[in-house]
Amino acid sequence: MHQISRRGLIGTGAAASVLAASGVPAISMRRGGTLRIGVAGANTSDSWDGRTHSDSYMITTGHGCVFDCLTEIAADGTLRGELAESWESDDAKTWVFNLRRGVEFHNGKPFGADDVIESLNIHVAEGAKSAAQPIVSAIASMEKMGNHRVKFTLESPSADFPFLMSDYHLLMYPAGGIDEAIAKGIGTGLYRVEDFDPGVRAVVSRVDGHYKDGSFGWFDGAEIIAINDASARMNALLTGQVDAVNRVDFKTEPLLRANPAIRIFEVTGNQHFTFPMLTNVDPFTQVSIRQALKHSVDRHEMVEKILQGHGAVANDNPIGPANQYFDADMELNAYDPDRAKSLLKRAGLNGLSIDLSASDAAFPGAVDAAQLYQASAKAAGIDINVVREPADGYWSNVWLKKPWCACYWGGRATEDWMFSTAYESGVPWNDTGWESARFQELLLKGRVELDSAKRKDIYTEMQMLVSREGGTVIPMYANYVDAHSTKLAAPDVIGNIWQLDSSRFIERWSFA
Repeated sequence: MHQISRRGLIGTGAAASVLAASGVPAISMRRGGTLRIGVAGANTSDSWDGRTHSDSYMITTGHGCVFDCLTEIAADGTLRGELAESWESDDAKTWVFNLRRGVEFHNGKPFGADDVIESLNIHVAEGAKSAAQPIVSAIASMEKMGNHRVKFTLESPSADFPFLMSDYHLLMYPAGGIDEAIAKGIGTGLYRVEDFDPGVRAVVSRVDGHYKDGSFGWFDGAEIIAINDASARMNALLTGQVDAVNRVDFKTEPLLRANPAIRIFEVTGNQHFTFPMLTNVDPFTQVSIRQALKHSVDRHEMVEKILQGHGAVANDNPIGPANQYFDADMELNAYDPDRAKSLLKRAGLNGLSIDLSASDAAFPGAVDAAQLYQASAKAAGIDINVVREPADGYWSNVWLKKPWCACYWGGRATEDWMFSTAYESGVPWNDTGWESARFQELLLKGRVELDSAKRKDIYTEMQMLVSREGGTVIPMYANYVDAHSTKLAAPDVIGNIWQLDSSRFIERWSFA
């Protein structure tokens, strides 16, 4: 039994592979104290329903604190078991997961196979609006093979299936009590809910005798405070009101760096800042107009002025530099006003006037980024009207609803995971509605292909299709830049899947 990375899993074709839980922090961590953390991305509509989690606040408080998933991506990028101890498959189509024994929910109910099956089924229930629906709908059947063993038979082989079970939406709830668990926050995580005021704060306390004892869970408790305003969040850290914050405001970064009691931690991952357009709404129905907009943004200027150098130029493609099959050699959709004008003429237009909805709730500096876009597009004859949207309710009232808006994605650990979540036809989080028969054909081929060289060819073409024809303008990859008080001790390796140590900050860090 051994750990295996995503590359290793694909390279072996997932044949008869067995993966086990391991990986204890290499440094000595101290138990005790109450963490106070200021986190952006909260909404008054937040709940413990993992199907609805979409931003950093509930991702951090959910799968990184109160709840567990079947698997977990470790800080070093390897896959390990969480509520599953191991899993095996001979053909990547039938997977058997062996569940951890002796685990209890916060209400005392033992965890077992029934909980897994019922927790996954809620994502495909009638009327359910879950971003994890594509993952669960790909499971043809789930069979209980004893209280701590579940067999999954997929519609078609998927080498990435164990990785997908770490998705932060796929929280494990107690069978027969899911509604109560969602209402009260009853999970199997290291911390139980003491108080929860959506959009304001959550208070949690450490569970004694937890199965992760000795490996994780060093704080006695935590208060997760919702601070969406960037200035207020930075000020809370500077004045000692909180011990850590996410999404460092680059405008005040020099003040943080100058303070000897504060440290900034930064990791490079697949996070990308985007401007998705609904391709079923005019004028975005025309490919040439989408291409004109892609050649109307000065990407280098955005990286310099919005990210302050904490990132890299992107090419309208969600597969990032941390992905295995990232195509770094693709020709860039460079800023070219003359080419943009030519593309508009191809669409029968001499100019274009459109609205772009933005709020800093989308990503830090989103309004400024939209205004930079507005300025650079003028040279192409494109008049962008930047509509400032309220931060509260942005993800429920603007994203997926307004024709063109600002957005961010954390990226995903594998190519299929990213494409299946946001680009597969008909999935809930396809935030452009873009349809391409060739792309969908390749998506299915890549999912079942176990030869790494062939997968590379497939994902290279898919990246090109999204970049050239898709409905998302992706000008930049953004590093995860968070900050903490020197009172805290960081683990040796910090995860780069999401913000705040892959949203596992509360269970991985400790007081110094």
